[in-house]
Amino acid sequence: MRRRPNPWIAVPSLLLGLLAGALGYAVTDVSCRQPDLSGLAGPCPGWAVVAAGLSFVTVTVGVGLVLVLVFRSLAEWRERE
Repeated sequence: MRRRPNPWIAVPSLLLGLLAGALGYAVTDVSCRQPDLSGLAGPCPGWAVVAAGLSFVTVTVGVGLVLVLVFRSLAEWRERE
């Protein structure tokens, strides 16, 4: 029997992942400056996108894992009572 995804786990994980991705993009975009053809320092969006993607995946998986463990432990605790 296959269980459906629990929205109490999926939704917060995805929302926090999106927030982490946005923060990863912003911090990397602000801190990373590369000279362009005119010699002026400009942002480097490629690295910012990579940082955003890594931040999104890492935080989404981490928060999802913690929430799964919390919900399982609560279910076991309720079962024993």
